[in-house]
Amino acid sequence: MSSSEISALISLIEDPDEGIFSQVRDELISKGEQVIPHLERYWEVNSFGTLFQDRVENLIHSIHYQCIHNSFHQWMRHQENDLLGGALLINRYQYPSFDEDEVRRQINALRQDIWLELNDQLTAIERVNVINHILFTVHGFEGNKQNYTAPQNSYLADVLNSKKGNPLSLAVIYQVLANALDIPIYGVNLPNHFVLAYLDEQRIGLAPEEQPDGGVLFYINPFSGGSIIHKDEIDAFLLHLNLPKRVAFYQPCRNSVIVQRMITNLIYAYQQQGKQRKVDELRELQRVFTTGFSEPSEE
Repeated sequence: MSSSEISALISLIEDPDEGIFSQVRDELISKGEQVIPHLERYWEVNSFGTLFQDRVENLIHSIHYQCIHNSFHQWMRHQENDLLGGALLINRYQYPSFDEDEVRRQINALRQDIWLELNDQLTAIERVNVINHILFTVHGFEGNKQNYTAPQNSYLADVLNSKKGNPLSLAVIYQVLANALDIPIYGVNLPNHFVLAYLDEQRIGLAPEEQPDGGVLFYINPFSGGSIIHKDEIDAFLLHLNLPKRVAFYQPCRNSVIVQRMITNLIYAYQQQGKQRKVDELRELQRVFTTGFSEPSEE
C-alpha cells in the first residue's frame, strides 16, 4: 500500500460513521507496523479532536498487539530455544518501541564480566559462586520483596534497569547468562516459586533409567542471591504446600513453559491493579501456548 493510500485511510479515522471507521480500522491493522509511522506523523502535524486521538491511540496499540501475537506464534514454532527472545517478546508487549538491542548489550556485558572470572578447572559450585558474585554482589541484582507482584518484575528492561525482579525474571537472566557460557543451568517450574537446576554435564544425554535423579547435581534459588538448595529442600517445600512429588517439579522445563509462566505472572499483576484490558490481551497471548495459533479477537 502506497503512502498516499495510507494517508487517505487515516483521513477517514475521525468519520463519525462507525461502519466506515470499522472498515478503515481493519484495513490499517491488516497492513501491520508499516502504518504506525504514518499514524504518528499524521497525529503530530494535524489538529484533531479527542475522537481521532483516542482512535489513533487504540489503532497503534492494536497493531502492536497483533504483531506481538504473530511473533509469539513464530517463536513457538521456530525459536523456542531462544529464551531471551521469548522474554523480549513479553517486554515488547509493554514497551513496543524499546530498543531490544540495549537489553542484549546489557546481558552481554554481564556475560563478559562472568566469563572473565571463569576457568576450566572450576567445579559446578565454584561456577555458580562466580555467577552469584557478579550478578548479585557486583551488579546488585536482588529479589523485589517489597513489591513482589508488580508487573515491572516481569519485564526485562525494567529488571535490568532497577536490578530488582521476581524469582522468574531473575531466573531467566541467570539461565540466559549460564547458557551463553555453556553452563548447563535450566529452569524448574516449581509451584509458587521458580528455581534453577544445575545438570551433571557428564550425564547429559543418558537414558532416564541411567540417572534416577534426572541428572541434577543441585538447585539454585536466584531470588535469594543464588543460594544452592538440594532435593530434600524441594521435598520439604512440596510437603509444606501439600503437593505430590511430581517429576516436573524437579526437572528442567521447556522455555515455552517459562515464557508462559511469565505471562501468568503478568495476568495476576494486572488483575491486582484492575487493568482488565491487559488481562484479556495477555490471556489471548497465553492461548498461543495452549491451543496453537489463533487470530486475536477484535474489540
